[in-house]
Amino acid sequence: MTATLTKPPVDVPAEPEQPRRKRDVAGILNWVATHAIGLALGLMFATPVVFVFLTAVMSDDQAFTSNLWPREWHWENFVEVFDKAPLFQYLINSLTYSLLATLGMLISSIPAAYALAKLKWRGRNVAFILVIGAMMLPPQVVAVPLYDTWSSLGLTGTLVPLIAPYFLFDAFSIFLLRQFMLTIPQSYVDAARVDGCSEFQALVRIIIPMAKPGIAATALFCFLFTWNDYFGPLLYTGEVKDQWTLSLALATFKGMHIVQWNSSMAVTFLTMIPAVVLFVFAQKSFVKGITFTGVKG
Repeated sequence: MTATLTKPPVDVPAEPEQPRRKRDVAGILNWVATHAIGLALGLMFATPVVFVFLTAVMSDDQAFTSNLWPREWHWENFVEVFDKAPLFQYLINSLTYSLLATLGMLISSIPAAYALAKLKWRGRNVAFILVIGAMMLPPQVVAVPLYDTWSSLGLTGTLVPLIAPYFLFDAFSIFLLRQFMLTIPQSYVDAARVDGCSEFQALVRIIIPMAKPGIAATALFCFLFTWNDYFGPLLYTGEVKDQWTLSLALATFKGMHIVQWNSSMAVTFLTMIPAVVLFVFAQKSFVKGITFTGVKG
């Protein structure tokens, strides 16, 4: 037998602590310098949210002072606001308004955007110009005739005048979806037609699956707009408290409890949570949809 000779382990000298620490500090500084604008914008947008939260957990007396950090954390403020106003009812109304309006927008806007982006027909450019013109029309201009119309139908005081228009026409959503669908190659639609697909089948089987990021971004825009809408609920449901949304109830809540800023901020923070959670889960599709929208004209 031959003995196997093993070399003794060689001690590798450890890296000096000082140069390694300098490299770590330099890496951190380089990262901060690279993301300086993003960090500044993030801090700017996060500061109001932090201020609202800190005020919400303050006592009623401290909310009027210049102290920005709570001396005592009053978590019960988030529970007490439900005793001061029927927030669950307002939450249901807001969800009903936002979800049904978003659904109606998708049903009406996707076919219209497909027609403007992928179909060739006489008057298409004129129709697109009308969509652009409708985007530029302030909603306050048509508020009076629309209110008279819904009033004659006996639907004021309900959420129907807020939801029904989205099942018919939404100019901004049509424009956004049309711009995204223009980025999808026409050859896919032509191949589907050659295979015998109708226009509806091409829309459902080809365009909608490929346009999911744009659809998600448009749906998120619509949901956030309706969730934060104040003018519409004030106009149509202002006299019927059972139909109030959270945005309308929040403004009135501040008027009812003008001296209780901690309670007002607690309601404000609770109102922001659904929109923030939705954006966190849909941010990838949202960013992708916005990135590809508008590449073609």
